[in-house]
Amino acid sequence: MRKRYNPYAWPPWLRKLRFIAEQCIIPITVVQAIRTILFPTTIDVILLAIFILLSFALHYDWI
Repeated sequence: MRKRYNPYAWPPWLRKLRFIAEQCIIPITVVQAIRTILFPTTIDVILLAIFILLSFALHYDWI
């Protein structure tokens, strides 16, 4: 049986770090998308995919 997810069981510094990441990931993703459109390289596409997956994970509480 899987344990239930409880973010309040985390230490305060980890909750603060997650909150900061939630606030910063969308602007970083938008900037990376613009950069990928203007100068598409393999690294830019991979970074954009990572940022998109990370933003979905933070939004839907997968992390």
